[in-house]
Amino acid sequence: MSKAKILVVDDDPDVVEQVSLVLDSGGYEVVSAGGVEEAEQALLSFRPDAAVLDLMMEQQDSGFVLCHEIKRLYPDTPVILLTSVKAATGMSFEPASAEQAGWVKAEKILDKPVRPEQLLREVEAQLVRTGKLSHPAGKGH
Repeated sequence: MSKAKILVVDDDPDVVEQVSLVLDSGGYEVVSAGGVEEAEQALLSFRPDAAVLDLMMEQQDSGFVLCHEIKRLYPDTPVILLTSVKAATGMSFEPASAEQAGWVKAEKILDKPVRPEQLLREVEAQLVRTGKLSHPAGKGH
């Protein structure tokens, strides 16, 4: 089985590098982008098995906009949003209702900084849930 392809998008190059290294070490193929426009160009040439996006990039809603675009193009691609809203404001950004979760469209929202093992666990869980991974990462990957 080929490696699952993960799209990583963040306007902070350090975050892109850190997340990419974690996912690469987990046995995934990583395609990275430094913002929405670059990500949209990448989406024209490949279909990600999952995506890890920053919530706030060029605009405060850039992650939501990109998430909606990914879901429009590839409805079954799981999206994990990373956010520093909690660290900056003390407020959690997790959707409180099914209606809010439906609007957000992301399968998971994780607070930055995210621990490497937590990120790998969440990506793996989403890939298994969608049938894009039938075994734990690192075991036969």
